[in-house]
Amino acid sequence: MARLPRIRLPGIPQHVIQRGNNRQACFGSDEDFAAYAHWLKEYARQFDVAIHAWVFMTNHVHLLVTPATVDGVSSLMQSLGRRYVRYFNYTYRRSGTLWEGRFKSCVVDAEDYLLLCQRYIELNPVRAGMVMFPGDYRWSSYGSNGLGRSAACWTPHPLYLSLGQTPAERSEAYRALFRYELDEEVLTDIQRSADQGMALGSVRFKEEIERLSGRRVVNLKRGPKGKAGAG
Repeated sequence: MARLPRIRLPGIPQHVIQRGNNRQACFGSDEDFAAYAHWLKEYARQFDVAIHAWVFMTNHVHLLVTPATVDGVSSLMQSLGRRYVRYFNYTYRRSGTLWEGRFKSCVVDAEDYLLLCQRYIELNPVRAGMVMFPGDYRWSSYGSNGLGRSAACWTPHPLYLSLGQTPAERSEAYRALFRYELDEEVLTDIQRSADQGMALGSVRFKEEIERLSGRRVVNLKRGPKGKAGAG
């Protein structure tokens, strides 16, 4: 089956996933995480991409971003990926690829799914059993969104800013969202949408994205199997 083209629409959030090739480790130390974060900030500014949420895991990365231009996300990920691979290969005296082909991505319905997606991203270390609480994991945006810590690459989304009048109010309201677990249906929807390059959101949102992008954004339903002997 032919691979669908990416949905490239400025001003609409995207959930981006970059995995290590064959699930291999992409980060071996805090210095590696810090290097990746530094270049993420650098290229996000260069290509005008706002970073709302992130988590750097041992063998993959999640980002929630909003590009200002059509090619912003692709330019960011390509430049960041190449720069980090050069650093990683030099540091660990290796050669060859590091990433698993193209990064995965999907557009996100800000009104209904943006904060759900942020929670999904920042809860990755908890689901992986690495920490008990998202604030205990250093390499995620929870420190900014939930605890009010500054981060050079962080641009809070307007929906996050609407949670309160002050930074303290917003952080408190955001932390309150984590009292409730994401249900399995939401988890599956977020994971599948990014892996398959579909839209994450309401029916109305998906219809609008299809109109704007000119491509389908939901999986085709399988039809009934034909009878034996059918052509």
